[in-house]
Amino acid sequence: MTTLSVREEDGGLRLDSFLSVAADISRSAAVRLIEGGNVLLNGAPADKKARLSAGDEVSYEIPAPRETGVEAQDIPLRVLYEDDDLLVIDKPSGMVVHPAAGNEEGTLVNALLHHCGDSLSGVGGELRPGIVHRIDKDTSGLIAVAKNDAAHRSLAAQLEDRSMHRIYHALVNGGFSEDEGTIDLPIGRHPKDRKKMAVLREGQGNARRAVTHYRVLARYGAVSYLALRLETGRTHQIRVHMAAKGHPLLGDTVYGGGHTAFEKKHAALLSGQCLHAKELTFVHPRTGDSVTVTSELPPDFVRLLTILEAQNT
Repeated sequence: MTTLSVREEDGGLRLDSFLSVAADISRSAAVRLIEGGNVLLNGAPADKKARLSAGDEVSYEIPAPRETGVEAQDIPLRVLYEDDDLLVIDKPSGMVVHPAAGNEEGTLVNALLHHCGDSLSGVGGELRPGIVHRIDKDTSGLIAVAKNDAAHRSLAAQLEDRSMHRIYHALVNGGFSEDEGTIDLPIGRHPKDRKKMAVLREGQGNARRAVTHYRVLARYGAVSYLALRLETGRTHQIRVHMAAKGHPLLGDTVYGGGHTAFEKKHAALLSGQCLHAKELTFVHPRTGDSVTVTSELPPDFVRLLTILEAQNT
């Protein structure tokens, strides 16, 4: 079982709400785990509506994957690191991570099943074998995949205790007077649009603390080039935080981007938000060594930078 300690900021959350975020599963999936006896609160079964307190221990186990209709597909993968325990994939923009309604094929999971065969962790469940963390469909870059359950639990624990470092590069609208800063704003499901996330008040809905550190790499007038480090890992965190500060990502029409003259002129280079998972650092689950993997910016991102630099020389 995976055991998580409830932090002070999560005190007061319902068990099912906490589990859905902590285990990166839907609320309904969390409820099924609880009702199926796969979740313990301080060592004992608990109701899905149980309110948590700081220091509580939540233990959960996702049942081993069953045979499913998810098929292995011979889809090219850019593998930047691989050994017997894990691999790090450089995901292209436009690829969905795992199958879901409307995206049953062509996903990273379909490709991984072909590449790894049976050598994938079952901790993520039948539709997410080996998947430790996700990045959005239109976000490119690094994603870690576990080949066995021990590696999966180790990497998931590093995400939870914030010892796994994830650096993203992004192009955002607007200029910055400061060279670096930190955004510390709670994020939860949007109260009206369930497909979106939003900055909410502390304690509102399923809002959880979210912290993003940013550094300005270059200024191009109305566009800024940033490096961002995730301290926490909420859904759409960078996109929501940047939008909340008045700096939506280029091409991110969901959170307020895509409407400037520059974005419209270069729409062909913006298939979605201009965000790339650039660097991933973690402790290897077996050796204990620190591993850092870096990814090159995708061609469209590089082309946009070239255009911006030419306009500002």
